[in-house]
Amino acid sequence: MKKLLSKKFFFILLCFLGVLLSRAQQAAETERDAFIEFQDLESADERFNFFFNTPKRYSENSTYDWLDDVNRYLNEATKAGDTESIRKYELIRARIYFDLGDYDKSLAIAKELHTTIEQLDIYLKSKLLDLMDDNYGKLAMYPEQIEIRKQIRLFGINENVAFYDIYSNLGLYRTAMGDYIEKIKKTVEENDFYAQAEYYNNLGNFLRLDESTPTALSNYKKAKSFITVFLNDVTRNKSDSEQNEANLLNGIIDGNIGKCLVQLKHFKDAIPHLGSAISIMKEFGNGSLAGEISENSLAISECYLQLENYAKATDYLSDDLQTNSIDNLLQKNRLLSLYYDKTEDYKNAAFYLRRNLRIRDSIIGNESELRKQQLATVMSEERELSKTMMAEQKLALEQSRSEMLAQERTSNLVLISFFFTLLGFAGLVYAYLKSIKSQRLIAEQKYIIENSLVEKDSLLKEIHHRVKNNLQMVSSLLSLQTKNTRSKAAIEALEEGKSRVKAMALIHQKLYQNEDLSVIEMQSYIESLINSVQSVYRKGGHNIEITIDAEGVELDVDRAIPFGLILNELVSNSFKYAFPEDDDSDKIYIQIRKTEDREGYFEYSDNGIGLPEDTEDRTNTSMGIRLMNRLANQLQTTLNIDNNGDGVRYWFNFK
Repeated sequence: MKKLLSKKFFFILLCFLGVLLSRAQQAAETERDAFIEFQDLESADERFNFFFNTPKRYSENSTYDWLDDVNRYLNEATKAGDTESIRKYELIRARIYFDLGDYDKSLAIAKELHTTIEQLDIYLKSKLLDLMDDNYGKLAMYPEQIEIRKQIRLFGINENVAFYDIYSNLGLYRTAMGDYIEKIKKTVEENDFYAQAEYYNNLGNFLRLDESTPTALSNYKKAKSFITVFLNDVTRNKSDSEQNEANLLNGIIDGNIGKCLVQLKHFKDAIPHLGSAISIMKEFGNGSLAGEISENSLAISECYLQLENYAKATDYLSDDLQTNSIDNLLQKNRLLSLYYDKTEDYKNAAFYLRRNLRIRDSIIGNESELRKQQLATVMSEERELSKTMMAEQKLALEQSRSEMLAQERTSNLVLISFFFTLLGFAGLVYAYLKSIKSQRLIAEQKYIIENSLVEKDSLLKEIHHRVKNNLQMVSSLLSLQTKNTRSKAAIEALEEGKSRVKAMALIHQKLYQNEDLSVIEMQSYIESLINSVQSVYRKGGHNIEITIDAEGVELDVDRAIPFGLILNELVSNSFKYAFPEDDDSDKIYIQIRKTEDREGYFEYSDNGIGLPEDTEDRTNTSMGIRLMNRLANQLQTTLNIDNNGDGVRYWFNFK
């Protein structure tokens, strides 16, 4: 039974190891793909964007592999004389040297590119200036770093440029914290737990470096609670990179809590935090936090030394502990001296003390003078910023004072206005009460007037209707007279009279059919008139193409009646005389329009046989022509006649 269980356990263990190896292989292939994908890209622009947008570039292939490839592409671009590609590859190369820790080499390349910064697009400018900012920071060249940040603001890459990290590097921790709070706090959202953790961790750093350890520890604990909430929030979908960054921040916060506890001499409490921080940074840092690991290792070593656990202390003080900064090196030498002092090896203790003294003596002079210059530069920058802020505050104060005075004046005006408003309101109430009776009288009068107008309109319509009926009766009488008359000339005269009566009757018919009794719409009137005349003279005859252009023209009754009679004469003449033969091309054209100077224009034409040669002699004897001239006189105009042999044209202007 035991053998069977052991076989099962061994089988399960093999399966578990197989799954782990498979996932590790997949992860390695994924990481390796970044370098392969970079090589597969065609252009310098694609490689440039890919390089700067790939944070884990060196996971599988070393930095030197990338550098060799970039140098090869750079040589190809140089041979081809491709200036844009050369600049992009040079900037990639400078970033790789920075990643290798060769800041001087990286800065030298960046400075050369900086001479052509005006020719670069905004994306290249931002990457170049960011790289120079990083290099100056690593090389502790803070005045130059300030100038770079001014350029970042000048080019519009970032309007909200901050200097808190420079203040912190120069030991101005309180100034740094003030600038950090001013620039960052307003950007941190309340429900962004990761950003909250990062914010309080940075506040803790400024306070710890300023030796305000208890307050720093309080901020670190706030940061720890926020990052714990973020990591445990299952409702939020976190990418692998977000999860990795959160774990790293958790480790950094743990280490900072441990360092605070060391400063407060709570060595036993500090050890778990420092140990956890070192483990997390090694697991998730991918070699990017060597400095933090060294600081935490030195801190935990001090804890074990103070607790007299020398074996553990020496484990963390081994020769392979990286001390990239002078501070870490001095701290390591101090702890080794303390270790040898506690183990009564005074010779080695003195050796490490002397080493620290030599290091301090070699750097203290130059560093002190350089630090003074850098502080002077930074403080002058701060004074300029303070002057600007004071000027802005003064302007804001003056504006506030002006606003207060304006508000005071407004308040006085409001009080005065209120007083007069009360008086006005009292007057209005009195006037309102007084006007109620007047309004009632006006309403009654308005009602009477409206009723009178309605009655007037009804009476006018009735009058026009009766006039039309009377004229229709006259027309009927003329028709009866025609039937009792044998003379052809008399019959024609009676028919003409009947046509004229119908034209006038039609005017009154249109008036009582209209809503507006003062005007007649000429387009529909002319159409009705043509139909009436055509029914008299062309019963069963051929069709004449008649075009009427009077759309939108309205005339009052005093002008409409002369127009109607003139048209009646013209159309009757065309039907009787203009077209003796049936022809499909027979046409009549009628136009009435208003011009811009408020004058009207009338035109009548046909393409018939035209007027006879003795027209002028017949003018005085023809009743139709004499009638049209008199009607034209009523319209205060003169009837014009054009007779060109291919028809006839009548026209005149009217007011």
